[in-house]
Amino acid sequence: MAKKTLNKADFGKGIRALLANPQEWEQAVQENPQSVVRELTHTVAMLPINQIEANPFQPRTEFDQTALDELTDSIRVHGLIQPVTVRRLHDKAYQLISGERRFRASQMANLTEIPAYVRLADDQQMLEMALIENIQRQDLNAIEVAISYQRLKEECNLTDETLSERVGKQRSTITNYLRLLKLPVDIQQAIKDGQLSMGHARALAGLNDIAFQLSLLRQIIQEGLSVRAVENLIARHQEERAGKKAKADKRLPDHLRNIQDQFRAYFGAKVDLKRNEKGKGSITIKFENDGELNRLIDLIESK
Repeated sequence: MAKKTLNKADFGKGIRALLANPQEWEQAVQENPQSVVRELTHTVAMLPINQIEANPFQPRTEFDQTALDELTDSIRVHGLIQPVTVRRLHDKAYQLISGERRFRASQMANLTEIPAYVRLADDQQMLEMALIENIQRQDLNAIEVAISYQRLKEECNLTDETLSERVGKQRSTITNYLRLLKLPVDIQQAIKDGQLSMGHARALAGLNDIAFQLSLLRQIIQEGLSVRAVENLIARHQEERAGKKAKADKRLPDHLRNIQDQFRAYFGAKVDLKRNEKGKGSITIKFENDGELNRLIDLIESK
């Protein structure tokens, strides 16, 4: 009986099935590795987290515990938004290539499976070509483009300058996309859903105040603010903040301001922390309307 040949259509509809079928996987890789790599670049597989092992050659061994805890809390609420990348060892074993911090936080959040891009063992050159080809697609949103740029840097070991040459984009353009991946999850999701333009996202990415970022997100969606209007609100906010900063810094020590910022990031609202010399104080969470109050109540009750 003749052996079945896997064609392009088979890859498109069965790549996830191939991952679980060692015999068909090996056949597909041998017959058409380029098609397999190309399909894998934009296919996200949900993999059992206990089938993924850490990379023994991971150069980064220490992670900021506070940042890791914050990411863990975010993953518990929203899930893992940006997939990790793994190398397939066999049908039930994968090795982490990139995303160590996301992987650890997912373990801490007790997830049983996580989204992942799967790579072949020796597909470096093909992966680079496939990712660059993928970026040229017209239907990608800004977050998907940013993730592709990040994957090219991490998985193909490209510098900013080399990446710029490979994709034919200015380094500033690539930097603006990569900054989107540092935005809060809610904002990234709004970009993916088409609720924010690249102009809106770029303006929000320039802020360090997470509470104000999330406040502007809600205002943009509810009021349909233009990019120029958002930029004006940001400029006004920064002027007011600069005027109050000196006084605020004198009243609140650095470690307490850090705690205040953590509260603001968690609640997505303005939080004021006050404490006197005897250690007595208060924490005030501000809201604009009943809808905002209900959101805060839901957030508290969910814990």
